[in-house]
Amino acid sequence: MFSGLMLNTWIAASVVAVVCGTIGFFVVLRGSAFVAHTIPNGAFAGAAGASLIGANTILGLGVFSLLGALGIGWLGRRGRHDVVTGLALVLMLGLGSLFLSFSVEYAPEIYSLLFGEVLGISRSELWPIAGLGIVCLAAVALVFRPLLFSSVLPDVARARGVRDYRMELCFVLLVALTTTVTVPIVGTFLMFSLMVAPTGAARSFTSRPGMAVVISVAIALATVWLSIAVSYETNWPIGFFVGMSGAFSYGSGRLFAAWRQSHAFHRRSGLTAEAA
Repeated sequence: MFSGLMLNTWIAASVVAVVCGTIGFFVVLRGSAFVAHTIPNGAFAGAAGASLIGANTILGLGVFSLLGALGIGWLGRRGRHDVVTGLALVLMLGLGSLFLSFSVEYAPEIYSLLFGEVLGISRSELWPIAGLGIVCLAAVALVFRPLLFSSVLPDVARARGVRDYRMELCFVLLVALTTTVTVPIVGTFLMFSLMVAPTGAARSFTSRPGMAVVISVAIALATVWLSIAVSYETNWPIGFFVGMSGAFSYGSGRLFAAWRQSHAFHRRSGLTAEAA
């Protein structure tokens, strides 16, 4: 389980978990799950187009991720953000369907971008993944404070000179970069699960931003590690375990939040009764 290609799997999946757990914090905080769903799924068209002309599918994925992010960021400034995001998704999926219709066969590498290929990572693929992951985390560290400020208190941030448009553009570009890092490993569907579920659970355990990011990354790591181990032993699809683990972690977080709220209410009620 920890030798050969499986060792590459553990390393690549760990990088993906750290990146998704970090960026996912802002996805949930800004209420932008639709954007996090649109860019990876729409970028699939870029991989299909690259495969059609014989280019590297990862390059096509990255180009369409960037174009989709820029389109959403620019047009969203001039219209309803949800409408622009939905239209971007439809447009890119339509292009992907067109590109695939010109192909003689449905290339396996295109299929793997939808569902991931985490159990088939070669040593040569680790360096680009690790490099892009470091760039992504460095970019988050660079804009963490202003992006957090504009996400939590947009009016106050605007008064302090933090421009909404610039922060929104930074955010969608971070999602695009995350897409390029993670989609070749876990696919578009599992990427969305890893970006939303761990952070959704983490915010149930703490309201402190820094701690929420740490907990989100920890949950994402636990999710991928557990999913790889169980998938290896059972030969079941890893996506099933990632999805189930994500749902379980989020459900556990909501139950904990409900218990904490109930406990605080009964404690306040007890103190009030004693004072009376």
